[in-house]
Amino acid sequence: MKVRDIIEKLGLKLVSGKKGIDRKIEGGYCGDLLSDVIGNAPKGCIWVTVQTHPNIVAVAILKEMAGIIISANHQPEEDTRKKSDAEGIPLLISPLTSFQTTGQLYELGIGKNEDI
Repeated sequence: MKVRDIIEKLGLKLVSGKKGIDRKIEGGYCGDLLSDVIGNAPKGCIWVTVQTHPNIVAVAILKEMAGIIISANHQPEEDTRKKSDAEGIPLLISPLTSFQTTGQLYELGIGKNEDI
């Protein structure tokens, strides 16, 4: 599944990083503590967080993520959007909580075959 697929299927709003929407999603991760995400998120994942600052894009680049979903209608800072566009990291907004958004992703099959 690609980022563009979850945008359509979950009704997510793409706010920046459009050039990366054809990235393949290879797993999922949910977390707000950046050190935890750096230590545990798998390569190619879609990341669900409430964080909105530019460092989330830096973490996504470091972990070679497919994209970032900001949950609960939190809005990214302008610098975050600019960095996302520059790096081609899709930045998406979900109106749902992180828990609900992660559940939707799991129902789509993302993360079902990952080792825990």
